[in-house]
Amino acid sequence: MPTVMTSALSDSASTESLLAFWRDAGVDACYGDAPVDRTHVAPPPAVKAVAKATASVVAAPIISDVASEARRLAAAANTLDELATAVAGFDGCPLKGMGARQSVFGRGNPQAPVLIVGEGPGAEEDERGEPFVGKAGQLLDRMLREAGLEGRVFITNTVYWRPPGNRTPTPAEQAACMPFLERTFALLQPKAVLLLGAASSKSVLSADEGIMKLRGQWKEWRLAEGNVSAPVMPTLHPAFLLRTPMAKKAVWADLLELAARLDSDGQARSSD
Repeated sequence: MPTVMTSALSDSASTESLLAFWRDAGVDACYGDAPVDRTHVAPPPAVKAVAKATASVVAAPIISDVASEARRLAAAANTLDELATAVAGFDGCPLKGMGARQSVFGRGNPQAPVLIVGEGPGAEEDERGEPFVGKAGQLLDRMLREAGLEGRVFITNTVYWRPPGNRTPTPAEQAACMPFLERTFALLQPKAVLLLGAASSKSVLSADEGIMKLRGQWKEWRLAEGNVSAPVMPTLHPAFLLRTPMAKKAVWADLLELAARLDSDGQARSSD
């Protein structure tokens, strides 16, 4: 078959594949009256109803009192196991009374050089009591393994109880749990932190930018007390990658950069 004809057939197949992808994504016209963000998936009506119904409940506790109690419990924990027990006994986060089966604290190496922070547990995590054990967690584990980070991470979330309908945790719910996350950071004293998704990145970094602007850029997380700090890499959440496979390349680049930074720090210490 002539080269020109082969090239034309290849281009045609590629075009058909691309058109099929956009069709499956919901694109039904080349032009519209107004731009539409096809990457945004609106929550089902039931999720919206749950979020609306729980908003007033979330606003009820006095955040300063809740945070003070969380800081008191967190400060008394000298190990991650003790901190997990403190979290389980904490009643200040409104999510605890919204149908969650149990608290979901963390999993991984308690001496890990990398702390990974997601946003909150889902259904499988709520059932098993460990973060990132569903499909998104399985994808995360595969990518960590391929990047040479397996066994070098400790994984947790900004909140420790499953939000109703798997909705995004509110800033008030994250604030109630933040003292425990900060204590995790202080106990682990990691060499680097990986933030998964917009909710965790905005909470930890107190940032207003979207995750697409934050990802791939090194930031710093520094605690107000204890002189604890570490470089932070925000990246996309693995659940987003399941819906948008084309975004895996960006996260893969972030993981490779994180691994390279760890390895270079290790070589620098060994040469001192």
